[in-house]
Amino acid sequence: MGKLIYTMNVSLDGYVEDSDGGLDWTGVDDELHAWFTEELRPIDGSLYGRRLYETMAAYWPTGESDPAGTEVTREYARVWNATPRFVFSTTLEEVQWNSRLVQGDVGEVLARIRDEVDGDLEVGGPTLAAEFIRRGLVDEYRLVIHPVFIGAGKPYFPRLDEPLRLRLIDSHQFSSGVVYHAYARG
Repeated sequence: MGKLIYTMNVSLDGYVEDSDGGLDWTGVDDELHAWFTEELRPIDGSLYGRRLYETMAAYWPTGESDPAGTEVTREYARVWNATPRFVFSTTLEEVQWNSRLVQGDVGEVLARIRDEVDGDLEVGGPTLAAEFIRRGLVDEYRLVIHPVFIGAGKPYFPRLDEPLRLRLIDSHQFSSGVVYHAYARG
């Protein structure tokens, strides 16, 4: 069985979106986009919450044909479109673009997905990830830390009743000043 990996852009003060739900504070250049592509390439399935699905589906299904895109963003679009997605939502009625709508207890749904998918899964979206984190189901945390302090918003980590002990397993600094840290449980 593969790992469950939680990867997101995060501000220096720990937020994945600002207090208005915006992401304008991130600075994703071609170097970082290429890195995200290589991180996504070996993933066998993505678990998305509704908001992340809607954000990503607003652009990436047609990103490969965007004349304003770069070869790097077009390659990300190709990889993103090829990666199966499982979208957790109680409000969406349908999903598209290699995506399947799932509902129910996140632990039970994850077990069913694991019956289909042997390799690594990524979870995206802080609200959905919080449910997996609180149950101890996330194996790796991958933070792409942008050198910006936004003061408030949606945190990367949920409020927990006890400490979550992690150990650093990888780190990288990008030329933009963005820093990547990967942590495994305990």
